[in-house]
Amino acid sequence: MARKQNFAFYFLLLAICVVDSNPAGANERIVPAIFIFGDSAIDIGTNNFLNSYAKANFRYNGIDFPYSKATGRFSNGYNIGDQLAMRFGFKKSPPAFLYLLNNTSIDFKKKIQRGVNFASAGAGILDDTGFKAWNAVIPLSQQIQQFKTVIGNITEVRGPKATAKLLAKSFYIFCVGANEFFDYMRNKSTAPREPFVASILSTYYNHLKNVYGMGARKFGIMGVAPIGCCPYARAINKKEGGGDACMPLLNDFAQAFYNSTFVLLQELSSELPELKYSFANVYNMTVDMLDNYPSFGLKDVKNACCGLGDYNGVFACYEPIYPNLCQNRSEYLFWDLYHPSQAASELLAETLFHGDSKYMTPMNFSVLAEVQVHI
Repeated sequence: MARKQNFAFYFLLLAICVVDSNPAGANERIVPAIFIFGDSAIDIGTNNFLNSYAKANFRYNGIDFPYSKATGRFSNGYNIGDQLAMRFGFKKSPPAFLYLLNNTSIDFKKKIQRGVNFASAGAGILDDTGFKAWNAVIPLSQQIQQFKTVIGNITEVRGPKATAKLLAKSFYIFCVGANEFFDYMRNKSTAPREPFVASILSTYYNHLKNVYGMGARKFGIMGVAPIGCCPYARAINKKEGGGDACMPLLNDFAQAFYNSTFVLLQELSSELPELKYSFANVYNMTVDMLDNYPSFGLKDVKNACCGLGDYNGVFACYEPIYPNLCQNRSEYLFWDLYHPSQAASELLAETLFHGDSKYMTPMNFSVLAEVQVHI
């Protein structure tokens, strides 16, 4: 009951924030730049530039985005990267690296000084994640190499000292890990689970340490949601005889990932004393929404708003196949077979930004943003 009341408080706070169109105040940025790494939950159009099956630059995606534009976000509107950026004082997520690189009318070196989104749908922590399912993705290692390119360009403009100051004060968001477990399930892997998770975390450790070595200091890390409860996983679980329930395999992996990442971040912060982090228990946040959905203004937490098949989770939200499309999109937890609706992303972002120790360790994103770091 305490947890329900706690999260319900954030929902009420969110309602206030929605009235105020800029939660952090008009153009009042609390960090100089945001750099975003991850997968489809936070991708804003990277995969538009890839020969990938994991794309969302078509209707009905973006139906609630300004001008109903399908930008490549796997959402009916803004995704969690946008929602967080708004709370940091930005209008939306910083632009995608490949968008900036491919748009010659944009001043690349000027734009990147306010941040870049490197996230790629289907990507994971391991280099081979997502390729079998989606043909082309940009794994976390390559996203970090793109970040290195960005640093080089900022340094050309600002010089080494000013760039180091900018990087240290900026905020780094990581939303990745789920696709390793989707691959494991799709491929019917028989690899032992504990060593598999350990290999993912060992690689993640090296990636985060690498970004720290480039000058990052403030890390906002998200755990994996209960992905076994998404419409896609529910549909498969039902087909395989699991009934109307979440898929245990994927949820077990998500919990194991959280527990291992919790330890990883403690070890990293001991090794790298200037590293400051906020770690989000997105699993518990989402479970609370599943269990107490009326408290959050939701009416459907099983079915996708847009899609086809059981739970609208068998086929994607793709207009040419005439998917089902709900009219009351703000009442759905899931937009499509994998991803949260804009309404759910708002709820999660508000808790990431203002949540207490029930969901955020050792501090929330807003507190981390204000932490002073040595340069």
